[in-house]
Amino acid sequence: MGEPPNGQPYIGVFARAWAKAVAGTSYLPMTHAQLEALLQRLTDLLAKALRAEPLDLRVGHRVAQELVAAHIASAEALGRTVEVIQLRLVRDLDLVADDIEDRMARLLGAVATGYARALRDRTLDEQESIRRAAMTARAEAEQALRASEARFRHQATHDPLTDLPNRTLFAERLAAAVDAGNGRRVGLCFVDLDRFKRINDSFGHQIGDRALVEAARRLRRSVEPHLVARLGGDAFVVLVERSTGTGDVVAVAEAALAALSEPVVVDGHDVTVTASVGIVERRTAGTSPDDLMRAAGSTLNWAKTAGGARWALYDAERDGQEQARQELSAAIPVGLERGEFFLDYQPLTSLHDGSLLGVEALVRWRHPQLGVLRPDSFIGLAEETGLIVPLGGWVLAEACREAVGWASASGRPPYVSVNLAVRQVRRPGLVQEVRALLRRTGLPPDRLQLEITESTMMSSSEEPVRALRALAELGIRIAIDDFGTGYSNLAYLRDLPVTELKVAGEFVRGLRTPEARADERILASLVSLAHALDLTVTAEGVETGGQAERLRAIGCDAGQGWHFGRPAPPDHILARIR
Repeated sequence: MGEPPNGQPYIGVFARAWAKAVAGTSYLPMTHAQLEALLQRLTDLLAKALRAEPLDLRVGHRVAQELVAAHIASAEALGRTVEVIQLRLVRDLDLVADDIEDRMARLLGAVATGYARALRDRTLDEQESIRRAAMTARAEAEQALRASEARFRHQATHDPLTDLPNRTLFAERLAAAVDAGNGRRVGLCFVDLDRFKRINDSFGHQIGDRALVEAARRLRRSVEPHLVARLGGDAFVVLVERSTGTGDVVAVAEAALAALSEPVVVDGHDVTVTASVGIVERRTAGTSPDDLMRAAGSTLNWAKTAGGARWALYDAERDGQEQARQELSAAIPVGLERGEFFLDYQPLTSLHDGSLLGVEALVRWRHPQLGVLRPDSFIGLAEETGLIVPLGGWVLAEACREAVGWASASGRPPYVSVNLAVRQVRRPGLVQEVRALLRRTGLPPDRLQLEITESTMMSSSEEPVRALRALAELGIRIAIDDFGTGYSNLAYLRDLPVTELKVAGEFVRGLRTPEARADERILASLVSLAHALDLTVTAEGVETGGQAERLRAIGCDAGQGWHFGRPAPPDHILARIR
């Protein structure tokens, strides 16, 4: 049987044998038919090469490269390829030549050599691809890490509501500005929105938050390029890192106030926001971030205290005075524990016969560094901080304890008069506390007088009035202190358990000159009206005999002041009684 044209049937037979030999030796991303078509084409190349003159060994290299490119790229695949070509190619294609065996050997060597080179090149290419992929992956990972770090850094240093820098970032920038040195100056504007709680209470927190966001936007825009940070709540701070003087920082504060003063419309609601600003500006040398923030906070409080919607400038002298007050306030509890407080007593004298009716207990503080302090140095502080409750309780207990000893003297012993602060009167349990105190000390109720202010009596709450009525029912005297400096309304006294009015010294002071008739007529009217209500009247601040005589003439019952005796220790009072 003769050879068909081009030997194609024989090539197909050999290609199928070749495909069967290499199938399964490598992962092949092709169908079996595709594999046979590929190997049939390569068989044709090998056959032509064996017939050609001269023998072109590059065909062997090309066949090997195409095998490797088709993923027929394992040692087993190469071995089977060499085997099937060597055993069957010449026979199946009926190739005849004198040097056919030599040609076949050389061609198979070229295939093997090309196969090795192709595998090497493929390995290098794959390694390069892996290296590039690794470099790309590393670069992408580093970029993602940097982006993630930047995102986390932003989240850690910015306020989530307003996106302004937060306290952390502000502290970093402030510390850097202070550490810069070289004679630089730095300024702070501590900004706090006035009465912002009312916005939340009136419109809800959602609208309040949106108003805060708008306020933050306006603030940042108005003071650019300076750093604006939100410290929390409705408090912001502006950092002026390279100030040239106080005027720079004042200009920033005024720009902030102007920007915030414009009404904000949120969901159809007109929300009016004003702010107070505390300003501090100084050289960076000799200061610290904590000093700057504390000074700015104090100054902000001054602006708030002055009514808000304004700025206040730091004043070292004023700040020093306030720090001294705070230190004094903080020392009150320690002073009570150490027994540093004591009482002096000032006589309350009858204007009719000069007898001693009672004494007013006046607290003093024997401060270890400042010496003896009068009440006007610390009572106001105690009232502001609430320490007036324990301090006032001690005064009341000590006055009752000491007054009990005066009962052994001949004659009628005087009552002791003790001031009660507003916080004491409004404190639950006052009646039980006083009742227990009288029981413990043995002081008769009618020998205790409690002095209160007019503002205490004018409270809208019924509790203080009920407490005073209960005390009066025990037999305790109730007096209105400094009468005439407050409401001066005798009408409210009709239904209250008051037994005495103590007229303020401002009215008595006018009695020093004979021509001062207005004060005398006012006092006469007060005395007349008080007597009509069955109240006794004690005039405070009596310093001269002339004042005492004119008070006696208008019917005033008692007097208190230096004319009758200065505040003195309890043993002096006891000596006077005897």
